[in-house]
Amino acid sequence: MKSKASAPGKVILFGEHFVVYGVKAILCAIDKRITVTAEKISERKIFIKSNIGELEIQPNKLISEINSPLKPFYYLANKIIQNKNFGLKINVDSEIPLGVGLGSSSACCVAGAAAISKLVGDISKEEILKLAIEAEKTIFENTSGADCTVCTFGGLMEYDKKNGFSKIESEPNFHLVIVNSNVEHSTESVVGEVKKYKENNKEKFSKLCEDESVLVENVLEMLKENNVKGLGQKIIQNQKFLETIGISNNKLRDMIQIGNKSSFGAKITGAGGGGCIFALTDESNLEDTIKKFKEKKYECFSVKIDFKGLDTF
Repeated sequence: MKSKASAPGKVILFGEHFVVYGVKAILCAIDKRITVTAEKISERKIFIKSNIGELEIQPNKLISEINSPLKPFYYLANKIIQNKNFGLKINVDSEIPLGVGLGSSSACCVAGAAAISKLVGDISKEEILKLAIEAEKTIFENTSGADCTVCTFGGLMEYDKKNGFSKIESEPNFHLVIVNSNVEHSTESVVGEVKKYKENNKEKFSKLCEDESVLVENVLEMLKENNVKGLGQKIIQNQKFLETIGISNNKLRDMIQIGNKSSFGAKITGAGGGGCIFALTDESNLEDTIKKFKEKKYECFSVKIDFKGLDTF
């Protein structure tokens, strides 16, 4: 018996880093996906295969004993086949670059939870999300669950630490050009540097949080109106805040400068220090924006908002 599920990646449009200190973030699912196929096998073993490696392991091992980026899949498989007399073969196919802030780990956890659990019965998206967050905690202990949530339900969502997430019902029609710096970065160390900046500049940081809150509320209105040019200006403004807290570097600045010249606005998405930026476009400037990045030998691709979210088949 086989089961298949796919989940989209994600982009943080606004509010990264400030969300840690109570400001709303706006996230969107993107139409690049991870697909997980799970299959029951007679041998009581767990086999996992993906483009980042393979794992062949017996059930009932402690998760702390497993030193592999594939351990969220092991966690899910082991939990779901408890007291069952079969094993699992799991295959992972990804369209999402890894480790660049586009939600590949969250999409893996969501698609994995859905595909594996479907082998033993149907469960709701809410239950799949709960399983996915548990699995993600095996690699990111302090995950907020926001990424898994947007990968499960798709579309746009707002998230803050106090109120959790809520779906944004707007369906704006824009494209994002995602550009990869190919600079490795550690989310943990960048978050630590921002914390130091906050401690050394308390008043300035507090004012930045207030400004970001106002910006996000303005953005929510612009999304309803599909005001792409207005959103571009807010993206440029948000990037200035991110520059102030020190998460940029010369390569990211160069990429953003290219994006600002050809698109409506460009900014870092995710932790910063490396990873990706995005440039906001519509049909009028999409091709030109891609061309400008490719002329400078940057790796890029375009995405739209994925409104479907988790898909099981």
